[in-house]
Amino acid sequence: MLNVFTLDNGRLKGGLFQEEIESAEDLALTRPVWVDMESPSEVEKGWILDRFGLTIPEDIVAEDLESSARFYEEDNGELHIRSDFLIDDDEAPRNVRVAFILLNNVLFSIHNEDLPVFRLLRLRARRIPAMIEDAKDVLLKLYDADAEYSADILEGIYDKLEKVSERVLKKDVNDAVASEVLSAIAREEDLNGRIRRNVMDTRRAVSFMMRSRMLNAEQFEESRQILRDIDSLDSHTAFLFDKINFLMDATVGFININQNKIIKIFSVASVALLPPTLIASIYGMNFKFMPELDQTWGYPFALVLMLASVAAPFIYVRRKGWLR
Repeated sequence: MLNVFTLDNGRLKGGLFQEEIESAEDLALTRPVWVDMESPSEVEKGWILDRFGLTIPEDIVAEDLESSARFYEEDNGELHIRSDFLIDDDEAPRNVRVAFILLNNVLFSIHNEDLPVFRLLRLRARRIPAMIEDAKDVLLKLYDADAEYSADILEGIYDKLEKVSERVLKKDVNDAVASEVLSAIAREEDLNGRIRRNVMDTRRAVSFMMRSRMLNAEQFEESRQILRDIDSLDSHTAFLFDKINFLMDATVGFININQNKIIKIFSVASVALLPPTLIASIYGMNFKFMPELDQTWGYPFALVLMLASVAAPFIYVRRKGWLR
């Protein structure tokens, strides 16, 4: 899928490649500022090569790129940037690699999945006039929207952890509740870590654009504001890590308490059964003449003595409050 966008008084206009462009000749008539490609086919890559002279490698969005291959400039002026963008999926949150190429004031973006940040920018740029002036503005606005998207997800993590806190700190935590709480905490911890990685990657990309001296004064100031927003997100992610660790420790502590209660019951039972075991052992010894046979109440007396020896430790333990 290929989206081609043009500028009209600072607003992005465009649509799906398959619907608006039916051939390479139609593409040649457009003057796009942004060409967004989602899993482009070989035919679409050929059209891009013929129209813009840009060759798109097969492994352009590979996950195993070295750090030096994520930000660089070719001899012909192509500026390459690799960035990760977050998708907050309830089932599997993930970071998606996006390859950006700036060539002749046209931004090319290549990725394998539809991204919420891209949809957000397209919606804003179509409604807000004078928002975008060139391809570099498109790239900066994407990073700005990415920081805002990360902030929205952090707010969602706050809300979910508040619900987890109520379950852990205001209610009895049994094993079933503890299992659900640990699962929820693990998911939020993974999502928080992905946000931290995402904003770190965005910071590197924006810093690279600032160091490359490709931005004008207004864009440079906007980049500084994006970096300040990202710095503010770092403190929130650090706080959430601390909160997650606290809830994790509290939940594990309640699990240990529940296990200790079970072990305590067995410990008390084993102590209480020691006296009757001793009495039964004494009365069961192999005497030449068994003493209980000489008395009518021998066996009943032994049984009563055993029951009394069991009850006494339980009464003592209960008064001490050890069974509560």
